[in-house]
Amino acid sequence: MDVTVVQGDIAAQQADALVNAANTGLRMGSGVAGALRKAAGEQLNEEAVSKGPVDLGGVAVTDAYDLDAEYVVHAAAMPPGGKASADSIRDATRNSLARADDLGCESLVVPAIGTGVAGFSLRAGAEIICEEIAAFEPASLDDVRVIAYSDDAYETIRDVAADVSG
Repeated sequence: MDVTVVQGDIAAQQADALVNAANTGLRMGSGVAGALRKAAGEQLNEEAVSKGPVDLGGVAVTDAYDLDAEYVVHAAAMPPGGKASADSIRDATRNSLARADDLGCESLVVPAIGTGVAGFSLRAGAEIICEEIAAFEPASLDDVRVIAYSDDAYETIRDVAADVSG
């Protein structure tokens, strides 16, 4: 499975599935969720909310609507208004990979789940995400991209991914 770190807007990515950094209620507010909601249309938020709530670390899958993807995997790394933990990031990442693989996806774009609004350290969160991706044994996934929006986040995630891959 090829793993790369890319910089840009997740809503502009082309893949079989895009991961939304969600809360357990699945209401799409700001950050990654806001970018996906704005690009996909309000139907994305409506479908996501209809599938919630999910357990902390759990996922739900929706159509991608106007995004250049088939699915959005909503990964709940935090409770509404709460903070992410190492365990919730690990579970949300693992469950996102497994769900995309179960759907037969070959490509997946993953943001820094649990960092940003959810308050977890970017470097520590990226380590968990990259470790989970490295440990995952896919049936169909062969292109996983970890995406960062800003220059600083890109550099941090790129460095972490290089350390994890050895």
